[in-house]
Amino acid sequence: MKRQFDDLQLGSIELFCLAAELSSFTAAAVAAGVTPAAVSRSVSRLEERLGVRLFVRTTRQIRLTDEGRTYFDETRQALAQLVDAERQISGQHATPAGRLRISLPTPYAHYRVLPVLPEFRERYPEVDVDVHISNRNVDFADDTYDLSVRGRAPDDSTLIARKLEDAEMVVVATPAYLKRHGTPKTLDDLLAHECIQFERPSSGRRIPWTFRQDGEDIDVVTTGAIATSEDALGGATLARAGAGLFQTYRFVVEQDLREGTLVQVLQDYGGSTRPFVLLYPHARHVSRRVRTFVDFLVDKFSA
Repeated sequence: MKRQFDDLQLGSIELFCLAAELSSFTAAAVAAGVTPAAVSRSVSRLEERLGVRLFVRTTRQIRLTDEGRTYFDETRQALAQLVDAERQISGQHATPAGRLRISLPTPYAHYRVLPVLPEFRERYPEVDVDVHISNRNVDFADDTYDLSVRGRAPDDSTLIARKLEDAEMVVVATPAYLKRHGTPKTLDDLLAHECIQFERPSSGRRIPWTFRQDGEDIDVVTTGAIATSEDALGGATLARAGAGLFQTYRFVVEQDLREGTLVQVLQDYGGSTRPFVLLYPHARHVSRRVRTFVDFLVDKFSA
């Protein structure tokens, strides 16, 4: 095999990835124990070798160009594979390490993953975890995430999907609201109630409520004067304040139900669920830290 890189070029790639990850030559220099000028020279050598600009530089910040983003995505994964390969050969493969970036929807972040992250870090202290919380889908081709949790598996053969759980849906309200407006007994009764709405971030459309009737899931369009978007937990906060009925995941309100601050209604139409799926890109070599985190979450929630 013909040699493609010398030690200086490999070091330049490492410094480039640090600068791209930290969005700063100075921060990359501190992390690597070199000077900012050394990082700048390394990036310039790469740009000269490749014949493209990797960063747009200003006096205040740097940002990746489109070519720089593509190069970062590929070289970052290649460097991670080199690190994992060395660990496996040297007998250190049992200890995952490195930075893990994961994107989570709001409810699943706050009520599922974030509460168990301290346990994961206690088990694997050499793995640093960056969490992106948003209800918008991420594009693994453009973003630098290792993993994503979403409500369904997309039709994308480049992604691996692991089911985490089917989360039960419930409709809740405060006792005070139900005392003022009555308790709905049938789905038709929803027409007379204030139903807090949530708008889907991708389309801006209000999400219908899902119920189980005669052994089948049905969608019901509800109406309400208050709607939230982006943060799906906003509806639960409104329900706790007595603003109306709200349909959400049982795990979001289970403590409220235990304490009686919220009451579940329409239980005869309960049992509908929505899935949560863990997604990550296909690759010939999935890093040890990614495999470990996947197994950790599946073990926690798939039962």
